Amino acid sequence: MKKSFLKNIIRDYSYLFHLYEYSHSQKIFCIGRNKTGTTSMAKMMDDLGFHVGSQRLAEQLAKSCKNNDYRKLLKFVKYHGVAFQDVPFSLPNTYEILDNVFPGSKFILTIRDSADIWYKSLISFHSKKFGNGLVPTKHDLIKAKYIHEGWIWEMNRIIYNTPEDDVYNEEILKKHYSDYNSSVIKYFKGRHDKLLVINLKDKEAGLKISQFLNIKKRNVQVPWENRTKDL
Repeated sequence: MKKSFLKNIIRDYSYLFHLYEYSHSQKIFCIGRNKTGTTSMAKMMDDLGFHVGSQRLAEQLAKSCKNNDYRKLLKFVKYHGVAFQDVPFSLPNTYEILDNVFPGSKFILTIRDSADIWYKSLISFHSKKFGNGLVPTKHDLIKAKYIHEGWIWEMNRIIYNTPEDDVYNEEILKKHYSDYNSSVIKYFKGRHDKLLVINLKDKEAGLKISQFLNIKKRNVQVPWENRTKDL
């Protein structure tokens, strides 16, 4: 009985300690689009000792962010980690809200060699994940079981909103990718201490990230997670 009581006290104390720690930590936001190395960035942040907020929990806040209600997201960021990546952090305008609410934060925009490379990687990954090897249709995305059935389709509407009969329209998606990157770079123009634009294929990517985050460790390696073959 005493051991159980003591264990609960230690657990509760640890929980409160981490809430306090996270609420006072400098935040790191990896705001690159999906298939630019976001999973690799999450692994890298974790390897460097930065607690990464749960992607599964955060992405469920995408709908409210799309409706310009950021209250739940801001609370999540404050108390549930130090580093964050992927949706909803890579949604347009979200980085502006985060920059204003967490003024001491750092932003990392991961990019690919070109919009064409990014598009091919996205298509390849989604075809394997949701289309049984073929480019997914609206029906495929509606039936996909992730979070809950239909959630992937809902996210497609929120993020891309392409024609329903041409979900992976190449021209629209490439423009969306390029416009998003341009808007981020324009917003942070002249603030090199706030934004790092990085291609994880860069041989010095690990060094540049460590310097940007003021990490003394210099032999930082970039892990390859969820890498699309030949892309």
